[in-house]
Amino acid sequence: MDTRLLLSFLALDLLLVCVPGADWAYAISAGLRGRSVGWAVGGLVAGYAVHTVLAVAGLAVLVAGEPRLLTVAGAGYLVWLGWGVLRSPGAPGTADELADTSRARVFLRGATISGLNPKGLLLYLSVLPQFLTPHGNLPIPAQTATLGLLHMACCAAVYLTVGLGARAVLATRPSAARAVTRTSGAAMLGIGAFLLVQRLATL
Repeated sequence: MDTRLLLSFLALDLLLVCVPGADWAYAISAGLRGRSVGWAVGGLVAGYAVHTVLAVAGLAVLVAGEPRLLTVAGAGYLVWLGWGVLRSPGAPGTADELADTSRARVFLRGATISGLNPKGLLLYLSVLPQFLTPHGNLPIPAQTATLGLLHMACCAAVYLTVGLGARAVLATRPSAARAVTRTSGAAMLGIGAFLLVQRLATL
């Protein structure tokens, strides 16, 4: 693939990933609630790995045929998850939080959030195809896989920085950490509710 094309995609992708949203909220929440940021971010990246595999297989076209149903499912999950965070914000690293959620569950939640994230769907269905060249030196599936891997790398770098940064800055400030956790929960709930109302209104 053309180097300039890859750099253009990387710049746009970083811009999109750096816009706070549900993924950011989950990474911050994981960092502040005493959970493994690595497992949380790994889950988020795994969700985008599924998107990449579907796009490479050409199934993204089929998914695009039912975007409302997928968005409603993702929005409903964000509402449920955000409400759970608001109900029990906890303090960073408390024993009840550590016992409450296994690493596997943290990973699966992250994968579900990114797998159903409307921003991720927008990237794979609308943005990524614009950087594919039909007559390039690589076949379309290989180009799609390359761009998908770049996106996953960007997500890993940004979300690890966000989660670890939140933990480092707020670990010794329990009241501030609770406030940020509540804000993260409210963000997930608000984003989910907005998308849910928006989609249901168009059904």
